[in-house]
Amino acid sequence: MKTKIIFSKECLDYGIWQIEGPERVKLTAKILRKKGYNFLEPKKALKKELLLVHKESYLKAIKKRKLEDEDSLAYKNIYEYASLSAGAAILAAKVGGFSLMRPPGHHAGSAGLALGAPTRGFCYFNNIAIAVKSLNKPTLILDIDGHHGNGTEDIFFGDKNITFISLHRRPDYPWTGLKSRGNCLNFPLPFDCGEQMYLKTLDKALKKVDLSKIMVVAVSVGFDTHKKGLASLGLTSKTFKIIGRKIAELNKHTFFVLEGGYNAKDVSEDICQLLSSYELTKR
Repeated sequence: MKTKIIFSKECLDYGIWQIEGPERVKLTAKILRKKGYNFLEPKKALKKELLLVHKESYLKAIKKRKLEDEDSLAYKNIYEYASLSAGAAILAAKVGGFSLMRPPGHHAGSAGLALGAPTRGFCYFNNIAIAVKSLNKPTLILDIDGHHGNGTEDIFFGDKNITFISLHRRPDYPWTGLKSRGNCLNFPLPFDCGEQMYLKTLDKALKKVDLSKIMVVAVSVGFDTHKKGLASLGLTSKTFKIIGRKIAELNKHTFFVLEGGYNAKDVSEDICQLLSSYELTKR
């Protein structure tokens, strides 16, 4: 059975800043439709759902467009766009789907900036954290974006219900996640380390998790680790095919939330490979 894709054309409507734009999402949606995937339209996350993770003062500042930094601009109606992306993650969590939306979220802490990072890295609300909180079940959050999910770690550090794993490039933005602490397991990797080292590290990370206590696997799925990507670890679409299989083999209720990855052609191919392998293994 094909994974349900959570997507709204509304996420294409706000501006482009630096490399974060709508094209990667637009192209991927087009390709997945041709491949016969079913699409679900998300609803905006409710205020009470956003408050599961974020402080009310932060929500108010975003809504009034009084907060921006050099990466995360105060676009017109950004509160609505970010709420829709968070709502898509919530729906993905319910149905075991893939949230193909922007803006991303894993750099946003409870009050915005997290763990000393100077920006929110194109993020406004922490979509995967909100979705995990909405389920309220023992969860493994697996962050395979090329940048450390500092906002997610900031939110869940010390939470006995959550195990957080992040594989990311070192050194790179946001210059956090250099070592593990408590329930947050960090695996920094060198530039262009390649598929073999990456997959070996992923296996090592997953072996540290007591899966008997886990009910949900939530994947912050970023593709900037692709060869020549923004946070390249030398991976290819073949690597993501293997990653998809490994995630399926965990045999848990699983959902995916898009984070980074900005070359539209590479991202679309990586997603197709990850999903096809995941679905084939889940049969």
